Formats: sequence, C-alpha cells, structure tokens
Amino acid sequence: MPFFLLTVIGISLSGVMMPGPVLAATLSKSWKSKFAGSFVAIGHGIVEFPLMFLIYFGLYNLFQNQSVKIFLGIAGGVVLIYMGKGIFNLKNTTQSSFKDNPTSKATIAGAITSLLNPYFILWWVTVGTALIMRSTTFGFIGFILLGIVHWLCDFTWYSLISIGVHHSGKLWGRKAQLLLNGISSLLLIGFGIWFIVSSFKWMT
Repeated sequence: MPFFLLTVIGISLSGVMMPGPVLAATLSKSWKSKFAGSFVAIGHGIVEFPLMFLIYFGLYNLFQNQSVKIFLGIAGGVVLIYMGKGIFNLKNTTQSSFKDNPTSKATIAGAITSLLNPYFILWWVTVGTALIMRSTTFGFIGFILLGIVHWLCDFTWYSLISIGVHHSGKLWGRKAQLLLNGISSLLLIGFGIWFIVSSFKWMT
C-alpha cells in the first residue's frame, strides 16, 4: 500500500504540474485572493470524484464514446474562450479584497475548466483507470485512499501556486496584474481553440 500511494503521488504531481485550463483559472483568480487555488481545487474535486466513482463502477466506456469526446471538446473550447475573453474585463482587473471575490467564483472556475476539458476525461479513462484498477488490489479502502491522495496533490499544488502569485503580485503592482491576467487569458483562449480543433480531428 505505501508504495502504491507513493506511485499515485508521483503520477498525480506529474499530471497536475502540466499547464492546463485549471492552472490558467488559478492564475486568473489568485490576484484577488491567496485562497483562490484552494477553491479552484475544490471545484476540480467536485467534478473529479464523481468521475472516479463512475470509472470504479465500470461506466468509463461512456467517456470513451466518440460523440461524448467531440461534444466535450467543442463545448469546452467555446466556454474556455469565453472565460479567457472575460478576464480582460476591466472590473476583473481592478484590485479588490477577498470579500469582493466570492469563493464560489473560484470553485465554479475549477469545476468548469475540469468538466469541459476532454483531456482531463481522457487522462482518467487511461492513466486514471489503470490507477483505479490497481487500487482495487487493496479493496475499496485502496480506491478511497487513491482519490484522497490524488486530490490532495491537486489541492496542494494549486494552493501553493495561488499563494505565490498573490503575494508576489502585490509586490509587483498593477502592471504585473495586467500581465498575469493577459497570460491567463491567452492560456484559456489557446486551450479553447486547441480543444475545438482536436474535436474536428476526432470527427475524421
């Protein structure tokens, strides 16, 4: 069991540290609150845990369906582009306190960027499924520990990113804020376009 959990940590961190829509959402929300990454991770978990249970109970074939992949790719791409454009909104670039930035916004951002990311789904029906099948060696408790350890990797990483960005951003000033928002916006728009283009490839 300890070796398995160490394997889960290594594989999980290698995945969560890769740039993606959830990271972009974290960056865009972290200027206003050092806790944004934690709530993005909660939103991510709201989508991730049910998906894990679906795979555990044998419903992963649903997410391997070509039509589902195409739908997620196009819908996810459109939403990410919309979110990316929204970051440029002037009211989103004004400095505010944590009270002015409800945690629900970060949580929703984490859920949306996860749910509509076809590559997040693909990871779980490939690498994630292999981990889940391995966890069953230790019974249901092995599966539960897999979920907890994997999500804690997400939570820790996005929380650290958020704290670092928030505190360093305060030192850099408004120009850094605008630069950070610009990078976050371009990342979201870029991933959105990539998702849509990939969906057309799946159609062929």
